[in-house]
Amino acid sequence: MRIRLLGPVELRVGADGFTGVAGAQRRAVLALLALRLGHLVTVDQLCELLWDEQPPPSARAAVQGHVAALRKVLADTPFELHTRDSGYLLDGPAGTVDALRFEELTGAADRQAGLGACTAAVALLEEALRLWRGEALADLPDTPLRAAAVDRLKQSRTAALLHWAGLRLGQGAGASAVPLLEQGVRMDGLREELVALLMRCLHQAGRPAEALTAYHQARVRLDDELGINPGPALRAALAVVLADDHAVEPPPTAPPLPETAPLLALVPRQLPRRHPDFVGRTTDLARLDRACGPGRAGDGPVLVVGPAGVGKSALVTAWAHRVADRFPDGLLHAELHGLAPDGPARTEAVLARFLRALGVPEDDVPAERATRAALYRERTRGRRLLVLLDDAADADQVADLLPAGPAGTAVVTGRGSLEGLVTLEGATLLRLAALPEDDALHLLERALTPERLRAEPEAAARLAGLCDHLPLALRIAAARLAARPDWTVAELVAELTDERTRLAVLDADGTLSVAGRLRLTHRRLSEPAAELLTALAAHPGREVDTPASAALLGSDTAAAHRALGELASHHLLTGTAPGRHARTDLVRLYGAGLLAERPEQHRRLLRERLADHYLAALRHCGFFLDPGQEDTAPPAPAAQPRPAAVDIRTALDWFDAEEPALSALIASPDTDPARAWRLALTCGSLYYGASRFTDWLACARLGQAAAERCGDPVAVALLLNCRAQALVALERRQESAEAARKAVAAAESAAGPAAASAHVRALATQALVTAMLGHCAEAERLAACATALALESGDRRRLVDAKVHQGWVSLAVGDLEGARRRSREARELLPATPVTQVHLWSLLTEAQALPPTVRDDAADLVWHRLLATCEEAGLLYLHAVAEQSYAAHLLARGREPEVRGRLRTALDRFRSHDRQAGYLSEFTTSLEESLSLRAGQRPTDG
Repeated sequence: MRIRLLGPVELRVGADGFTGVAGAQRRAVLALLALRLGHLVTVDQLCELLWDEQPPPSARAAVQGHVAALRKVLADTPFELHTRDSGYLLDGPAGTVDALRFEELTGAADRQAGLGACTAAVALLEEALRLWRGEALADLPDTPLRAAAVDRLKQSRTAALLHWAGLRLGQGAGASAVPLLEQGVRMDGLREELVALLMRCLHQAGRPAEALTAYHQARVRLDDELGINPGPALRAALAVVLADDHAVEPPPTAPPLPETAPLLALVPRQLPRRHPDFVGRTTDLARLDRACGPGRAGDGPVLVVGPAGVGKSALVTAWAHRVADRFPDGLLHAELHGLAPDGPARTEAVLARFLRALGVPEDDVPAERATRAALYRERTRGRRLLVLLDDAADADQVADLLPAGPAGTAVVTGRGSLEGLVTLEGATLLRLAALPEDDALHLLERALTPERLRAEPEAAARLAGLCDHLPLALRIAAARLAARPDWTVAELVAELTDERTRLAVLDADGTLSVAGRLRLTHRRLSEPAAELLTALAAHPGREVDTPASAALLGSDTAAAHRALGELASHHLLTGTAPGRHARTDLVRLYGAGLLAERPEQHRRLLRERLADHYLAALRHCGFFLDPGQEDTAPPAPAAQPRPAAVDIRTALDWFDAEEPALSALIASPDTDPARAWRLALTCGSLYYGASRFTDWLACARLGQAAAERCGDPVAVALLLNCRAQALVALERRQESAEAARKAVAAAESAAGPAAASAHVRALATQALVTAMLGHCAEAERLAACATALALESGDRRRLVDAKVHQGWVSLAVGDLEGARRRSREARELLPATPVTQVHLWSLLTEAQALPPTVRDDAADLVWHRLLATCEEAGLLYLHAVAEQSYAAHLLARGREPEVRGRLRTALDRFRSHDRQAGYLSEFTTSLEESLSLRAGQRPTDG
């Protein structure tokens, strides 16, 4: 364990045990990041945790300070603390955070118990409960957000305790559970399940008198604090104790029912039939238990939402059957037909049916909706009643169907926009996602046979994926296989792999289909949202942001934001980050079917809008890497908002999110080749900054092919040069030299300013790779030619490019003064801000060329500033090279004790870079050998 939250917040950095983290606020920041491991925590959430609704003016700066301090503390742990646009993300192994390990263990125990392995489940639960060292998050600032987190953790512990004690009782060892149950009752005496289980364990231990005492104390407390009588669980436990052979004094007679009891005598039981193949959903069932249990936060309904076919109705029905005995006053159910073609169910009709179920004679049911609603509230007030409202259309349809008072519980399902229930009725929102893979395979196994799936495990997993792990799609696929026992799973997978017909295959003879469910949702959309759903089919990525959506719609970002929000509220899209949404393959294919019905001219317009948007966005982000990028105007410029990139790191973050869509757009045969090669060219500096060298080479090849289709020699020269740069980054120097030579030849075959610019670029790259191959004189000649041509052209950007490369060539041939001078001249040609990758490469060359006469403290200042800026920018490769170069500088100055640490840092950076770049760098191998040699020479180092 590395981070402990189930008690005071503690961190273990080395092997010396756990220590507290200095400062309550810093502990709180660490705790929230750890609880949401792998997920973004916004700065606003951190401020809410630390100061509730009144953060000081310096709140954001204070949060940044805490994060910076935690980053240092976490340096020697398996955790990495990342900065994102709107907050921070802690990444690392979940099993080393005790609260997350607790969830893993309890989940595993649930699965073992479900398989009948009670002994294994008991052991897992005991391990989980031992993780607790007192109240969770005990030493954090007392704010509502902290209180909510503590309450969630406490509810999870109580659920685990109940599960464990129940298993021990079933094993005949209930006596061993008594101490922990007594402790739980002292902490939460209103939790009837706890008291009931304590009574049963005391009874099994031969202590019936104490069991009765526990019952009487709970009955008095329930009456005093909640005004209710004991529920079914406590009454059943009492019956068990009273049925025992021991001579036990019976409990006092319960008080008589109020005079209105005869009116409530009719107890409706309207639950729909349980789905026979319902599987999994353990976490979601537990969330429903918490949201509807005795300790729930308010008396508002629980709103279960999710995409079409995700199994909302099946979940709430299965849960209702499990907990029916908790609602002794009745169960009401209504199918509200929220998306039915002929309109949703009328609220007044549902009210009439509910009133009759509650004992109101037909003749006494009022005629008006408002009067019916008033009578319904009167009849449900104070009753422990469960109301299931399935497939709601909107908040107005549901509002009058909610039971009155805190005793009743309502669970509502829906696909539409139901935010009004959260706002007006205080609903608790439960978003249902697709099934995890194991549960999806279990569903297929239940519908078919275990043997059939075990015979084709890979095909079964692929089938689940093609169905988006949606229960509806899985059931239809399983039904097709069940009806054709001679088919293999692989044969159905082959049929579903064809995207043109997948939705048609997932159609159960017209009676039930994924496309049909999506069509019902589509009909409810506004015109802009429906248009965006269609237009998104032209977007090749799994995720889309607001500016790209605006480009597709030909609108401003405000209109696109509203359309995206509407699609998300109908669960056709899922928010993945602020301003970003994802869609499933089945939704994408439904949109593709809509787009296929549009004229080719419209489809081409959407592709051009998207390509022009991305080209403008790439130019904006690419400026932070290479301010001298080519100005290749698109055929039809698009005035769309730019990404919110303000520096190298945020530019790379945007590129990392959008790269899958960009690469797919460039590779698509439907993309205009004139736009495709421009996109490929403008991606180059971002691929380089992101250390994605293999992907860069693939993109450059696609761009070159597009340029060749256009028959433009300047475009061909630019893309050949781009390919040469990618090859030299991959250390394939001979291939790079050949590509650079061809780029020079292509540029020389054309005329005009654009050709001259491409010529400078190609000569500079050729000079660089020639120096790497050891041909120093030729490299100097080529670099000088590039600089002279840039001066002649009067293009300031090309002059920067030429001088940066000439500076590096000078360094390679041993001309330190020339390297410093030319690199400094390149920097002075650039604006001082923002700092770009070109600035940093020039600074690195200047640092590498520092003369030995410079004092150590002055040299260290240069290196430390460079290294800090590289780290802040997130430039893995440049940072790795800089660390290695600084180690060489230290070694040359006889500062051997410092060298090993720097080499280790450089090696770590190169290894991270190699994973991104898709190859093993020579630097990595060299550093590993160097460190191994040094370890052999100095075994006590490090």
